[in-house]
Amino acid sequence: MKEMMIGVDLAKSVFQLHGATMTGHVKFRKKLARGQFYRFMATQAPALVVMEACGSAHYWSRELVKLGHEVKLIAPQYVRPFVKRQKNDAADAEAIVIAARQPEMRFVSPKTADQQAQAILFRARERIVHQRTELMNALRAVLYEYGQTVPLGIGRVKRIAVIVEDVDIDLPELVRDECRDLLAQINEKTARIEEKTKRLIELSRQSDNARRLQTMPGVGPMIAMAVEAFAPAMENFQCGRNFAAWLGLVPRQFSSGGKERLGRASKAGQADIRRLLIIGAMTRVRWASLKPPVKGSWLARMLTRKPRMLVAIALANKMARRIWAMLMKQEDYRNQALVVA
Repeated sequence: MKEMMIGVDLAKSVFQLHGATMTGHVKFRKKLARGQFYRFMATQAPALVVMEACGSAHYWSRELVKLGHEVKLIAPQYVRPFVKRQKNDAADAEAIVIAARQPEMRFVSPKTADQQAQAILFRARERIVHQRTELMNALRAVLYEYGQTVPLGIGRVKRIAVIVEDVDIDLPELVRDECRDLLAQINEKTARIEEKTKRLIELSRQSDNARRLQTMPGVGPMIAMAVEAFAPAMENFQCGRNFAAWLGLVPRQFSSGGKERLGRASKAGQADIRRLLIIGAMTRVRWASLKPPVKGSWLARMLTRKPRMLVAIALANKMARRIWAMLMKQEDYRNQALVVA
């Protein structure tokens, strides 16, 4: 067991360190530049280093592990209550150590370099999708000013192109040129999105876990790669419900006085995986309206008495639990649609 705990408040240039024994006795407080920090940690005996899970934390956790230290990351919202009065770097570093000493504290699993690379690619695609949506909204707004209404959706691009080139529609030539420029930018974004999607699909084929997850109905390459990139090892969760709670797919509790009160989905978790799971679940719900599920199955019973969106969120919760079970047991999906509960 390590004898020293070092809390590190990360920054771009200046790092604040707070060293203490496991019982809380302060050993040192230091403010170090970036280069000095690495050299200082290399001279220290193996210690438990605790940092907030913020920018560059995963990189420094890997570097410090190479030096023989044990590294733990804490979510910033769990550190904030332990900051005493005034907030500064020294107080933050001390609060990190105090928070890490709490026996019930939850820690964030450090990401590998490959996980971070996959997450960057995934987020890059999402960023371009948002940029394309912004361009589509701008284009629809321009046409709306001249009485042309176009429904939402990227699938309306061809319809917009026809409107722009239609000589019977009263549009100034300057507006037509601007619309053509926006259309060119949208097509460019679409090509880049397709390129990054292909890259993610290729990565999903190279991973056994991603291939295994895609055997579940409603789970495609994007969901599989989101789990691969953003989710920690499933061993960190005691059960599938804990994984679903980590994603924010469980009801928010307002229980008191022995009375259980449950509200809407908490949404207090990993947003990327949660959003994609709900989209995948909604696809299955919509498909059920075309091809009804097995009579007496869970999905069939839920659709007869609950709104479709609520069923989709509940199904996303079940999908999350099954993902945990599949990865823990290293098994492909087993269809239980014929099981009548």
